[in-house]
Amino acid sequence: MRGNVIDLAVAVVIGAAFTAVVNSIVANLINPLIGLLFKAESLDEALVVTIGDADFRFGAIIGAIISFLAVAAVVYFVFVMPMNHFKERAEAKRKAGQPDPEEPETELTVLAQIRDLLAEQGPAAGGAPAGRHTEP
Repeated sequence: MRGNVIDLAVAVVIGAAFTAVVNSIVANLINPLIGLLFKAESLDEALVVTIGDADFRFGAIIGAIISFLAVAAVVYFVFVMPMNHFKERAEAKRKAGQPDPEEPETELTVLAQIRDLLAEQGPAAGGAPAGRHTEP
């Protein structure tokens, strides 16, 4: 839960595997479907603008964006969202058995307590009343 190296390595391997699956779905299913709309064999060959000898393949850029969004959605909904839910439940369970922590004392509250104790002790304990100064 606090992020060790083994968990990170497993996440990278699983993320790479999901990336391969999602890229395959995008390349073999989504790209041809979108390519049909643009009368091209695939999205990589759609929306090609030729200026001189240069071919600008805007369809390939759109395909890369779709692939990225698909991978991001899979990672978020399969890994991030369940892990956050698990952490919230674990934190709620941990806090359920403990009382609320007290706020730490500040210098101001400690000084107020000292003032109140000196006022309670009065002149018999060495504290002079307010407004009076005694000289030895």
